[in-house]
Amino acid sequence: MLSVAVSWDLYVETHSALVLGNVGLVQVAPFLLFALFAGGIADKYPRRAILRTTQVLYLAASVVLIFSHSVAAIYCVLFFLASARSFQGPARGALLPRVVQPEALANAITWNSSAMEIANVSGPALGGIILAAAGSRTVYSVQVACALLTLGCFLAMQTRGEPGKTAHLPQRGRLLEGIRFVRRDKLILSAMTLDLFAVLFGGATALLPIFAVDILHAGVRALGWLRAAPSIGAVLMAVTQAHGRAIRRAGVALALAIAAYGSATIVFGLSKSLALSFVMLALTGAFDNISVVLRSTLVQTRTPDQLKGRVLAVNNIFISCSNQLGAVESGWTAAWLGPITSVAGGGAMTILIVLTAWILSPQLRHWRQT
Repeated sequence: MLSVAVSWDLYVETHSALVLGNVGLVQVAPFLLFALFAGGIADKYPRRAILRTTQVLYLAASVVLIFSHSVAAIYCVLFFLASARSFQGPARGALLPRVVQPEALANAITWNSSAMEIANVSGPALGGIILAAAGSRTVYSVQVACALLTLGCFLAMQTRGEPGKTAHLPQRGRLLEGIRFVRRDKLILSAMTLDLFAVLFGGATALLPIFAVDILHAGVRALGWLRAAPSIGAVLMAVTQAHGRAIRRAGVALALAIAAYGSATIVFGLSKSLALSFVMLALTGAFDNISVVLRSTLVQTRTPDQLKGRVLAVNNIFISCSNQLGAVESGWTAAWLGPITSVAGGGAMTILIVLTAWILSPQLRHWRQT
């Protein structure tokens, strides 16, 4: 809901693709600044305590938008929220193996993805309805209530215990151990890098207000549904994966899924039909979910528990760079070349990146899940 209201307020205020694209820059900066330190924190301190503390900070920052949603206020709040998420992400991800039994971990990752995508479906759609009916201030108020509910969930969460922590916060060398681990594991490095560059060029989310208003001529309600479309596709794919057979030839599946993501992005960029645009965005969500589940399972199963916080911090840097810098790239190229060229060209670049990765990475070609 927050993403819909923020993008709408910024576009109404400025009608600028650059302002929309720079939302990604504001949100990726905290991950680049704090992520490695956050990973060390997650491997040093109790992870449930980290979740609760960061959620309190997240809740406090969210309240600000109820009273002020100027461009400057939105940018400042988004920076603070991204800072809280940069510390929360490694701790949350590292706790998952402590919530479920080891034999259920792969399936739990899929269901966890489904739960997140259900929120991503309902949020933009509900946000668009509330935005059209009652304005952005009401959206921000509901978002604060959701943040408060999340805090309650974190307070109630139980785990099977956590491993012993080191006596001191990891020194610089230990903070960099997550990077060294990823660099040594060529398969994890290949999967992360492929997803980074594919989504960096293939994202269209930041430009959806432009497509909804100026290209599809559909208005704010359509914006909510267009924002929800990728998550609808992701939920359907996640449920399919959870109940289906495990993917054995994971490398082939990952490459095909990301190439299909790029193809759907191209069609969306060229579409003048709201229905076709919705379907293509839903397909991007479905194919991206395959990538998310495969990559998450890979990282969780190949990383020692004492390194999980730091490795997941590195993974979060890759994800944040792809999503948020992708928004920056989309905004800048749209300002220079137009939104259609920006999105369609980005989808073509995604396909080219998949072909390049397939040629250069034998680990990716031979990746199979047991």
